Amino acid sequence: MASSSRGGSSTLSTDSPPFNPRGMTTSTSSRSECQSPAPPTPLQQQQQQQQQQQQQQQQPPSSQPNSHHRPLSTTNSRTNSPLSHSTAASNGNGVVIGGVIGGGGGGGSGDVQSNSIMKHTFPIGTGNETLEIRNVWAENVEEEMAAIRELIETHPYVAMDTEFPGVVARPVSETYSHDFHYKSLKVNVDLLKIIQLGLSFADESGGFAKGCPCWQFNFKFSLEDDMFAQDSIDLLVNSGISFEDHASRGIDPQRFGEILMVSGLVLDDKVKWVSFHSGYDYGYLLKLLTTQDLPTDEKTFFDTLKLYFPTIYDIKYMTSLCDGHFGGLQKLADTLGCQRIGSEHQAGSDSLLTMTTYFALAKAKFGSTIGPVGGEMDDTKYKNELYGYGNNHTVRKGAAHAQAQVAHQQPGLSSVSITSNSTVEG
Repeated sequence: MASSSRGGSSTLSTDSPPFNPRGMTTSTSSRSECQSPAPPTPLQQQQQQQQQQQQQQQQPPSSQPNSHHRPLSTTNSRTNSPLSHSTAASNGNGVVIGGVIGGGGGGGSGDVQSNSIMKHTFPIGTGNETLEIRNVWAENVEEEMAAIRELIETHPYVAMDTEFPGVVARPVSETYSHDFHYKSLKVNVDLLKIIQLGLSFADESGGFAKGCPCWQFNFKFSLEDDMFAQDSIDLLVNSGISFEDHASRGIDPQRFGEILMVSGLVLDDKVKWVSFHSGYDYGYLLKLLTTQDLPTDEKTFFDTLKLYFPTIYDIKYMTSLCDGHFGGLQKLADTLGCQRIGSEHQAGSDSLLTMTTYFALAKAKFGSTIGPVGGEMDDTKYKNELYGYGNNHTVRKGAAHAQAQVAHQQPGLSSVSITSNSTVEG
């Protein structure tokens, strides 16, 4: 793919940052040195089997039940939010009871909740109420979307978050272009596949729907066949994403786009979409809805975005209008006293935190009383703006800002650097 930008040619490079679909190591040795070793002899096979049996006999029996997915490391858990450290235990019915919200319980050891389990239920408050994060796979996507079609009538605020396989490509140009950020977004969204979509629902006062306000859609994705950045996959695995299940029973993106089109969630200005620094998130949603590559230019992208999502609120853009609020979603949530429910870096938990953070920020900084008593909130200052894109004040010209923007889009990835000729390199 090639395009021109202010007189300089532009090309697409996928050289950096590196991605490794099969987890294989690279080598510069000759072809003959890379050949597979000869199979073991029958005597060697027998010796190996004997060694394995001896090792199994020496190992003490495990007290944990068997699981169909591998154990997940939690050493990369990152947050001081009290709910992100809640423990999880099965009640025997496929339901996981998670951390306690708003008092009445304590945190735990930082365990994560696997998305292979159909639902995770968390007690809230001091009563018997619970809040549920429900996982959606190919086998139950029709049923759950039917439930959402009914819920949207009474809970028109939709908080959204996505998980995707990182950033693997970069636009290369002889000169810096004003739409550098969008070009970076486009080339990556066009190349990659969405992994997970989290949707949470609230009413006009910020109240969650009772029972299950949050759905976590898990899409078909194969570590064997699909492109990704390794650092991003490592982060998701450590957060509880079961890629074995994504490969075997993930939702077909094209089918989901068809269902989403008639769900009542899009093409309606009464539905308010809430997100945080969400250029890539909306890029993947438009790809699901249109089944096409993103528009070539940024203006057409925003025109298409306005068609499908007439009302959007980007919390990151909202913070740019306020003094004293910086950093990512978790830092902002901690500042505002919003507690996390579920595992960080899973789309469902992130969307729940996005919703509570939005209403907390609106009440604290924008001087509007939300709900029927105070009337409708005045959203004119931040409605339909995306942080870092378009023509608003958050879009700054220059290579240094472009570097910071790209590096921020996916935590854990290698930094993106700008060379003296304004070429982006990994």
